[in-house]
Amino acid sequence: MSAQHVTHANGAHDAHGHDDHHHDAGPHSTFSGYMTGFVLSVILTAIPFWLVMAKVIADRNTAVLVLGGFAVIQILVHMVFFLHMNGKIEGGWTLLSTIFTVVFVAIAIAGTLWVMFHMNANMMPEHPTPTPPTHEAPGHSTP
Repeated sequence: MSAQHVTHANGAHDAHGHDDHHHDAGPHSTFSGYMTGFVLSVILTAIPFWLVMAKVIADRNTAVLVLGGFAVIQILVHMVFFLHMNGKIEGGWTLLSTIFTVVFVAIAIAGTLWVMFHMNANMMPEHPTPTPPTHEAPGHSTP
C-alpha cells in the first residue's frame, strides 16, 4: 500500500494524505462555561420576575421594554453559552444564518402588525349614528 492511499481507523484520507473532514474550531464545552451560562440564566429570570411581582415598574410600556430587554439578553446568553454560537464555528455561517433568520422574522412581524393596523383602520370606518326620528307631526301641538 502506497503512502498516497493511507487510511486510518479514525477517518479516511485523500490521495495526498489529508483528512476528508474539515475540523473547525468547534464547540468545546466546559463545566465552567455551562455554569456561567446557568447562573446568568437564573439571574436574567429572577430579576424580571422580581420586577413584575414587586410591581417595581408602574408604567406598562416601560415594563414591556425592560422585560423585552432582559429576554433578548437571555436569548444571547443561551446562544453563546449553550448553543456555542460565535463567528468562528463553520466559518461564521451559523452566526450569519442566525442573523438572517432574526432579520427575516423581525420583518415578517413588523409587516404583519403594519397590515393588521391598517386593515383595522381602513376596513372599519366610523359610521355616522342616525338621529332617532321624532313622532310629532309638524304644526300639531299637544295640549
